[in-house]
Amino acid sequence: MKIGVIDYGMGNLFSVEQALKRLGCEVVVSANEKELDATDALLLPGVGAFPDAIKRLAETNLDQYLHKVKAENRPLLGICLGMQLLFEQSEEVSPTKGLGFFKGSIKRFSGDNAGQQYRVPHMGWNELIVTKRPSWLNGEVTAKHVYFVHSFYATDIDETELVSYADYHGIKVPGIVVNGSITGMQFHPEKSGELGVHLLEQWLKGVASC
Repeated sequence: MKIGVIDYGMGNLFSVEQALKRLGCEVVVSANEKELDATDALLLPGVGAFPDAIKRLAETNLDQYLHKVKAENRPLLGICLGMQLLFEQSEEVSPTKGLGFFKGSIKRFSGDNAGQQYRVPHMGWNELIVTKRPSWLNGEVTAKHVYFVHSFYATDIDETELVSYADYHGIKVPGIVVNGSITGMQFHPEKSGELGVHLLEQWLKGVASC
């Protein structure tokens, strides 16, 4: 299976690439649309600020390419910031429109919930609570925790698109969202041990079965 990792200059590409290779994938890291079109599925990584990422996607015309990917019902997985870019808008730095593949807004953790202070960013291992199963998710694993590193999270989402979440000091943090062929993971599956590998592997098997 050939997976295209979209390189727009703001992703931790090495760790994702290596995780995919360990699962037997041929990996193409590129911003070239023809090269990406020749793959079975696409992965949108992301590290950094939302406005900078949207700007980079626009400068390379990859934003329009991603809209084409969605229209063609091709499998796409967004990870961390890559997932956040798939929502309608973000308040990070300044109000910025996202790709709009999922309903909702990206907002910063306040650091206070009903008078209880908590740490921002949300960083470390947290239990992933599965609310429903998309077509690609099968089987059970004993591990329950995945690894998060983020200061912003998706709010006002469409609950029908929510697959799993983490409870962070009483805040329901979307962990996996799915809308048709588009999937987002807020955590880093490539850094999340047994459960992360299982989820990435299941997504790949879902791609293969399409």
